[in-house]
Amino acid sequence: MTTLQAFLLGIVEGLTEFIPVSSTAHLLIVQRLLGILATDASFAFTVLVQLGAILSLIIFYWRDLLEIISAAIKGLLDRRPFEDPKARMGWYIVLASIPALLVGFLLRHAVEGMFKEPLLEAGIRLLVTTLALVVAELAVKGSRGLADLKLKDAIIVGLFQILAVFPGSSRSGATISGGMVSGLDRPAAARFAFLISAPVMLAAGVYQSWEVIKLPGTRAFLPIIIVGFIAAAVVGWLALRWLVHYLNRHSLYLFAAYTAVLGVICLAVFFIR
Repeated sequence: MTTLQAFLLGIVEGLTEFIPVSSTAHLLIVQRLLGILATDASFAFTVLVQLGAILSLIIFYWRDLLEIISAAIKGLLDRRPFEDPKARMGWYIVLASIPALLVGFLLRHAVEGMFKEPLLEAGIRLLVTTLALVVAELAVKGSRGLADLKLKDAIIVGLFQILAVFPGSSRSGATISGGMVSGLDRPAAARFAFLISAPVMLAAGVYQSWEVIKLPGTRAFLPIIIVGFIAAAVVGWLALRWLVHYLNRHSLYLFAAYTAVLGVICLAVFFIR
C-alpha cells in the first residue's frame, strides 16, 4: 500500500464511518478497486485507520461526554447514581454498549475471518443496512427527545448495535434505526447512536489495534497508517457535522437507496467473478 492509497482510504473511512452507508464495506470495496489484496497488512490498516474516526467522534462530542462522565461519577459519590439526567444517560450508554462488546469479543475470530471474501461480505451487510434503515423509517414516527430516553430505548439500541459487529454493517445505520424503532425522533436517535458509539468503538479499536500491531510487518507499516489516520480524523469530523444537520430535516431513505444499489452491485460482481 502506498501513501496515496492510505490517504484515499482515510478519506473514505472518514466520509463513511458516521454516515449510515457502512465504512468497512466501502474500505473493502475501495481496497479492491485499488488492487490492494486482503492480507494481514490491509486488515491492520482497516482496523487502525478507524481510530482516526473515533478521535473525530470524541472531539465532536467532547463536551457532552465530559458532562456525562462527570455527572455519573458525582452520582456514584453522592450515592444517587440515577438522579441527574446526564448521569442516567451515562448508565444508558453503558447498558447499550454491553451487547455489541460481548458479541464482538465472543465472535472476534469469526468476524476476522469474514474479511476473506470482502465483496460478498460487503454486499450482504450493505443490504442488511438497507433493511434496517427502511424499517426505521417505516416504524411509527417517534416524537421523543433525549430528555425522554427510557431504559427500554437503551436496550433496543444496544441490541441493534450487535449488527455493527459484523464487517460491512453500518454502526450508525444500525443504532440510529434502533433509536427510531424505539420511538425516538430522528435527531435524538442519531445523537444517542453517536454517543454510545464512542465507548464501543474505542474499546474495539484499542483491542484490535493491540492485536494487529503484533502482526509481522505492521510496525514498519505505521507511517503509512498515520497518513490514513489523520485523513480519517479530519474528514470524519466534517462528515459528522454535516450528518447531524442533515438528519434534522431529512429521512434515511437516501442512504437506504444508496446501500441497496451498492450492495446489489457487490453481490453481482462477486457471483459473476
